[in-house]
Amino acid sequence: MVVDTSVLVSAAILPKSVSGKAFELSLRNFELLASSSTERELTEVLFRPKFDRYFQAETRLEFLALYAEATTKVIVTTVVTDCIDLKDNQFLELAVGGRASCILSSDAHLTDMHPYRGISILTPSAFSSDVALYR
Repeated sequence: MVVDTSVLVSAAILPKSVSGKAFELSLRNFELLASSSTERELTEVLFRPKFDRYFQAETRLEFLALYAEATTKVIVTTVVTDCIDLKDNQFLELAVGGRASCILSSDAHLTDMHPYRGISILTPSAFSSDVALYR
């Protein structure tokens, strides 16, 4: 399973939110995949100054450590250019290259592509209500 940056940031800021609960479900029920590109983006986004008011640097580092420990690293060799938001192609590439069954995203550029090459692309809400279907 691939979890996009928007869901991860929401989960980090508000662990009891729908995104936080969906992330927790994904941790417990799936193998989570990450690439160097998706990890880099997550780190860059979490350390944007606009998030300083939500949590301290130490908390962000703890979340990144949890995420790094929980994920299987995939070396992405597949090139995908199908998403109109070019930075979102990294999640499609990871899902295809890692043979994921699902992408968890709150980004309409991705969710509007559901399904993509047989890979479900679900919002946190849809995933949480039907998690058993995507195992």
